[in-house]
Amino acid sequence: MSNKVKMKTHRASAKRFKITGSGKIMRNHSGTGHNTGKKSESNRREARNWTVVEGGYEKKVKKSLGI
Repeated sequence: MSNKVKMKTHRASAKRFKITGSGKIMRNHSGTGHNTGKKSESNRREARNWTVVEGGYEKKVKKSLGI
């Protein structure tokens, strides 16, 4: 019987990222918490949408999610 240790999911990452059916990692845009009156409506509208995590950062996120 092997004694392999399971990797724990980083709970803060699990709340901030979601995985699509095809395996892509999605994230929210920043800048929507407060002081939105001085930001343009188009910027706020774009920030409401999810976007794909790309590049080397995707590997780090997958590791913290235990994928």
